Amino acid sequence: MTAYLLIVVAGIWAGAQNALAGGGSFVTLPALILSGMTPIAANITSTVALFPGQSTSGIVAAKWVTGAGKLPFWALFAISLAGGALGGVLLLRTSPKTFEYLVPWLVLFATIVFAWGSFLRKPHEASVHLGPLRTSFAQFAIAVYGGYFGGGIGFLMMAALSMAGVPTRNAVAIKNALAGVMNAAAVVIFVMSPELHWHAAIAMGVGSVLGGFAGSWAVARINERALRILVVCIGAALTVGLFMRPV
Repeated sequence: MTAYLLIVVAGIWAGAQNALAGGGSFVTLPALILSGMTPIAANITSTVALFPGQSTSGIVAAKWVTGAGKLPFWALFAISLAGGALGGVLLLRTSPKTFEYLVPWLVLFATIVFAWGSFLRKPHEASVHLGPLRTSFAQFAIAVYGGYFGGGIGFLMMAALSMAGVPTRNAVAIKNALAGVMNAAAVVIFVMSPELHWHAAIAMGVGSVLGGFAGSWAVARINERALRILVVCIGAALTVGLFMRPV
């Protein structure tokens, strides 16, 4: 019961955090590992659990969704679906031992991306516009990474969409929609995996939906910069903990 309480609370926190600043997987991944799951099972379960909240965010912001880099949205949708599916397949074909070795590096990379997107990225870095070919390649690579691991994909997409000339408000909407798309592809594959812990995924999923509603209510009431600092601290602590964890 204690483990399930931790999972539900982590889901609520992650749902609210995704609605406010992103980086919810930095909360769900360690919570699921602490509950006794292997890193690969925790990653699969977290992806499935957070999917309903991501889908809701994408639907709510649908009116701001546009194309990018001279590509229509349906093309970005197809690219994200294909990349997310490939990432999910790659994860299932990765041995648990190999993933346990890779996950500290993936979390480190995601933490650096999140910190860069939150505090270090300069406005002029969005002044170079990507064309359709480079936009397609960037989105496919991000989608593969998203289906495989997913930490930090929001800021990777925000950077790519900004360089494709998309205004910030529209980039946020597209990012939310495409995150749901690429994770949908991975979720379809993950539901057939024996590594998926269904009870934990359902409990965390319910928590993430509740947290998403709470986060939407709190958007104008919580200091987002402080939350982003907290996300980076969680990522850094998780990275250290995973590197110290015996493989």
